[in-house]
Amino acid sequence: MPPSTLLIKDVPRQERPRERMIKLGPCSLSNQEIIAILLRNGTKNESVLQLAQRVLTSFDGLVQLKDAAIEELCLINGIGEAKAVELAAAIELGRRIHCLKTEERYVIRSPEDVANYVMEDMRFLQQEHFDCLYLNTKNEVLLRKTVFIGSLNASIVHPREVFKEAFKRSAASIICLHNHPSGVRLYDMPH
Repeated sequence: MPPSTLLIKDVPRQERPRERMIKLGPCSLSNQEIIAILLRNGTKNESVLQLAQRVLTSFDGLVQLKDAAIEELCLINGIGEAKAVELAAAIELGRRIHCLKTEERYVIRSPEDVANYVMEDMRFLQQEHFDCLYLNTKNEVLLRKTVFIGSLNASIVHPREVFKEAFKRSAASIICLHNHPSGVRLYDMPH
């Protein structure tokens, strides 16, 4: 089969864009492969990779593609309104992510800072909650997550649940805390 009519099914499975992204991550893909994933399929006479390359060529690469209107995308043979909308939506999502401003994060410097950060939320809970604060290297709170909700006086947590978010967020430290809805604290109990 001549290269101009090569279909995606003719490409070895491990070399297809979707499979490469799963195995190697998004950074390993070319712009053509990323667009091919968004388009999902080509035309009767053209593979999705060839169609993706034509999209890039039509807009001189990503430079002009980022400002392409849906109507302009539809002018490309093989790009209907649905594919044009999907591409435009992906471009807009990328634009919005790029424009996100990082809000000022709460900094933990002492146990009192932790108490001030969580006390009002946890003060009147009727069940025991086990929460974690995930901090960056500057002790700024990246995430607060309730890892487990127990009963009135017990909360059982597996370490994997605590560390899963830490790894996902690349947290430098973790603060684990829980409430006492029964009102009885360990140091209040008779020995």
